[in-house]
Amino acid sequence: MKNWNSFPHDASAWEYDADTLLELWPDLHRGDCEPVPDSEDLLEAWAAFHAGDFGRAVALAESIGIAAHAVMTKSSGIYASYLEEDSQREIECFQAAIATAEEAIETYPDDPNAYYFHAFNLGRYSQSISVVKAIKQGFAAKIRSSLENALELRPDHAEAHTAMGLYHAEIIDKIGKMIGSMTYGASENEAIKHLEKAIELTPDSPIAHIEYANGLYLLYEDRRLDEVSDLYVRAAEMTPRDAMEKLDVEFAKSELE
Repeated sequence: MKNWNSFPHDASAWEYDADTLLELWPDLHRGDCEPVPDSEDLLEAWAAFHAGDFGRAVALAESIGIAAHAVMTKSSGIYASYLEEDSQREIECFQAAIATAEEAIETYPDDPNAYYFHAFNLGRYSQSISVVKAIKQGFAAKIRSSLENALELRPDHAEAHTAMGLYHAEIIDKIGKMIGSMTYGASENEAIKHLEKAIELTPDSPIAHIEYANGLYLLYEDRRLDEVSDLYVRAAEMTPRDAMEKLDVEFAKSELE
C-alpha cells in the first residue's frame, strides 16, 4: 500500500539505535513476547515500528519475507486501527495482515505471534465491518482458535490474554450470555480472568488498561463505570515507551474529554 499517513506526534524520543533497541527490547515486547531479532534488517524494521514509521516498517518486512511476519502484521494492525482514515484502506491493511499471518502459521506453526497477530487483525477487521456481521461469517471461531494456540505456546502472552478477554466480552455483548456460552463458549468469568491476567503481566501497558476498561463496559455498561474511568485515567497518565504506546495514551486521553 502506498501513501501511508504520517505519525502525528513527535517521535524523536523513540528513534532508537540498534544498541538501545536491544537494551529496551524486554520492556518494549513484554506484551507480545516477540523474540529478539536475529538479523540487522529485522531489527531495522522493528526500529521503524517503534518510531511510528509504520509504512517503512511494513516495506522493510516485505523485503525480508515471511520471517518478518510479526513486525508486518503488528505495524499494519496498529496503523489501520489508529491512523488510517479511509475505511476501505483500513480494511485492506487488515486483510493484508491476516493473509501474512495465515502464511506465517503454515510456515512457523510453533510461533505464538503468528497466531496472535492473526487473531488481533481478524478481530480489528471484524470491528471494522461490524462484530455481528463477522460472527455470522464464522470469524469468531477462527479468532478463538488462534488465541488458544498463542496462549498454549506462550501462557505469559499478555496481549493474547487481553484479546481473549475481549473475545469473550464482545460475544456476550453482541449475542448475550446464554447463546454466547452455548454457541461460542463465551464466559463473563473468562473475560475478566484474561483481562486481569494481562494487567498482572504488563502493569505498565496502556493498552492492557484500555482494553480492560472496554471489556468491563461491554459486560456491564454503566454499572461499573467508575472502574472503567479509573482504568482510562491510569492509561492516560502513563509515559509511552514507543509510538504505539503514544497512540494508546492519546486515545485514552481523548476518551476522557
